[in-house]
Amino acid sequence: MAKSTPRFLKIDFSDAVIVPWEPDHLLYGKGFQCRRSEFQSHYKKRVPRDVKKYLGKCWIIAENKKLVGYITLLADKLKIEGGTRTQKLLKKEDVIYTSFPAVKIGILAVDERTRGAGTALMDWAIYYIAKEINPRLGVRFVTVDALYDKEAKPQYDISAFYEKFGFRFANPKQRIPPKDGIRTMYYDLKDLLDRQG
Repeated sequence: MAKSTPRFLKIDFSDAVIVPWEPDHLLYGKGFQCRRSEFQSHYKKRVPRDVKKYLGKCWIIAENKKLVGYITLLADKLKIEGGTRTQKLLKKEDVIYTSFPAVKIGILAVDERTRGAGTALMDWAIYYIAKEINPRLGVRFVTVDALYDKEAKPQYDISAFYEKFGFRFANPKQRIPPKDGIRTMYYDLKDLLDRQG
């Protein structure tokens, strides 16, 4: 019996084209393999519902009508936990708020047989939020609820992936494992926005 060939063998998706999700793309999800099975069902059920109901937007990478990965974005607010720390986030800039406008990365999922797709989606999302959303809306932060699953084998903690992009923990003193299985993280767009001028 011949060995099966990996679905995306030798393809580097670091510079992949990312396109808005459309209902026809639902069929691309057949055979999608993600380490978190709930992200497979999310693509089939929640993405179409959320897009239709204006609750979020989705973008995908596809290769030969096969889903490589997807990312969803939605409105959010960043609240830094820990008493006065909340008010200190932008204090040096003379801004004292208890919460800040943000765009949330709802789901970032890639086929586990790919290379570079997760990084491509993250780079795209940060740039898109800074270049397209900020000028129209005024948003300073990107947030994500990084999953932490101590029951998974092996244990699943995606926060290190986001840390590589400069995300920080909203509550660095959060008890591990977190009760709700998530660690809220944020990315400050200021440097990128200042460079765009």
